Order: sequence, then structure tokens, then C-alpha cells
Amino acid sequence: MPDVAVISGSESDRGIVEKVLARLDEAGVSHEHRVLSAHRNPIELDRYIEQAEVRIFIAIAGLAAALPGVIASRTKRPVIGVPVSGKLMGLDALLSIAQMPPGVPVACVGIDAGENAALLALRMLECGR
Repeated sequence: MPDVAVISGSESDRGIVEKVLARLDEAGVSHEHRVLSAHRNPIELDRYIEQAEVRIFIAIAGLAAALPGVIASRTKRPVIGVPVSGKLMGLDALLSIAQMPPGVPVACVGIDAGENAALLALRMLECGR
């Protein structure tokens, strides 16, 4: 069972995903990666969230960046959102992730800050031991 699930909304997020996975590998933390969009693959995403036996989700998304919030609305496990830069320099994604409604907590790192998401996940895992 991996400790961390890294979910990206699009294959175009691969550069950020690689930073996350490299940092998790460096720390020896087990992980898996899936490309699942909250908009294009909602049924597969729901199924994955329900079945994944992970401790933390890292969700990487741009534009409307619904992915982290959708994951957080379907699990009690921690979710870290990584906004991806795009047409509005990532501010749209940043605000979408940071402005979650009450009861749907999502930690948010900086735009394109995949490495910080991995570091935050590592700290959370350490605190849980």
C-alpha cells in the first residue's frame, strides 16, 4: 500500500508530477501516480479515491483546478493541492484550490510548487508516526 497518491488532472502536468515523485523517491516514501481529471474522468476518479489505500493525496491541477476539492469532498484523508500555471499565470488554479468551502479542507502550495507538496506530505507522514 503506497503512502502517497499523486493525481494529476492532465498528462500536460507531467513536469510538476516528476518533481513530486523525485522528492518522494529521494525520501524512500511509497507512492503511485494516476492521471484522472475531475471533469473528464469523474467516475474513475471516484472509484480510485474510494479504493486507494493511501495516507495522503497530492492533487495537481490547472485552470479551474477542481481536482483537489473534489478529492477532499470524498475522503477524510489529507489533500495537498498544487496549482498549475496557465493562461492566468496559475492564479485561477491557486484561488480555486485555496478558496475551499467550510468542511472541504485542502492544503495549498505555491503555483507549480510540486516539490513543496512532496515536502509537506513528508512532514505530515512524519507527524503521523
